[in-house]
Amino acid sequence: MLDRARNLQRYTLSSTNGEIGKVRTFYFDDRHWTIRYLVADTGGWLAERQVLISPYALRAVSRERHRLMLDLTMGQIVDGPSLSSDQPISHQFEEAYHGFHGWPRYWCGPYTWGCHPYIERDRKRWRMSATDRIAWERQLRRTSDVSGYYVQTTDGEMGHVEDFIIDEDTWAIRYLVVSARNWWPGRRVLMSPQWIQRVNWDVGEVFVTLSSETIQQSPEYTEQSLVTREYETTLHRHYARRGYWVGDPDPTDQIQ
Repeated sequence: MLDRARNLQRYTLSSTNGEIGKVRTFYFDDRHWTIRYLVADTGGWLAERQVLISPYALRAVSRERHRLMLDLTMGQIVDGPSLSSDQPISHQFEEAYHGFHGWPRYWCGPYTWGCHPYIERDRKRWRMSATDRIAWERQLRRTSDVSGYYVQTTDGEMGHVEDFIIDEDTWAIRYLVVSARNWWPGRRVLMSPQWIQRVNWDVGEVFVTLSSETIQQSPEYTEQSLVTREYETTLHRHYARRGYWVGDPDPTDQIQ
């Protein structure tokens, strides 16, 4: 299922023995554009810490109840490696965090989730995510920081990043929601991270090898739009791009 980041930020996070708060923002890596951590807004509870939740800890999503169910106890969250609220996520913290919970290292291996193309839920297969596999250099970004980045086309600025469309099955960012304010107030379009040429993280600019006219003629996205496969097919066909769902790796594949 695909949903907007802002919608998911209204969801309650429920551990196996109590609520821990709501989703505040997300951390994603700038290589695969995949969510690596949800940041919990715990209110007055653990306010001095960043409470990070890996997608490995998510066991179910309830759209009806606006709730994300976790496979963690409140005690595990409290006892896990601590990261202060103003401290960046270091590689050392990630090693300690994943080691504490026993989760595979997503940065070790050739696929989006390390040795697997998708989140592997079978603990028996986690042994393949050995730490001796070559790790890729990662840099984590917050969706709340990237919101507002200007989008530069081949012929000028077209608007800014307003939100993100997240795949709740793989936790990949499938699309950026771009407010095309330079053309029509209120008009929004979707753009895949795969269509980005480069990002200037220092000044907050996203560059795409697309013209303003091409984007202008793309299918419009509204607040009421449902990102169905039909809509996605039309969008990808407009840009003459292959859909991410075509030729995806077999989730049962294993690395020997």
